[in-house]
Amino acid sequence: MVELRTERLRLRRARPEDLEALFAVLSHPEAMRYWSSPPHADREQTRAWLDEMIAATDEDFVVEFEGRVIGKAGAYRLPDVGYILHPDAWGRGLATEAMAAVVAHVFATRDVDRLTADVDPRNGASIRLLEKLGFRETGRAARTWRVGEEWCDSVYLALERPTPRP
Repeated sequence: MVELRTERLRLRRARPEDLEALFAVLSHPEAMRYWSSPPHADREQTRAWLDEMIAATDEDFVVEFEGRVIGKAGAYRLPDVGYILHPDAWGRGLATEAMAAVVAHVFATRDVDRLTADVDPRNGASIRLLEKLGFRETGRAARTWRVGEEWCDSVYLALERPTPRP
């Protein structure tokens, strides 16, 4: 089973016992403000989401900081990557650290030429984080996601493989 470690984080495969910690993230309105769905209304919704994460590829990770689950980072479906952390963990560079580990892992182990991300243009912090990792904007589109009753736009970003594959 794949596990990634950074200076401060442990990224590992999701487990059923992560339900409460992930519900705390996925039900938090601020954390979910720019996510592709409204905040989770109940644990059953998070349980279904978690079951899909558990069944997903080895590139989708739960993020642990100081022994507690604070979110997820990775690729549910390559080449698309994404992340979400509980707001209590924001502002410390943890998302950048997690995503840097994910990017390095994916390029080292998977046959992909680029990684992509779809970000709400109002989420400047996420756009800056991805740009810090080398992602570049490739386009924009209006009304791409309907989250609850609100239509949201998209900024598309991509990161090319840093070195050609042999």
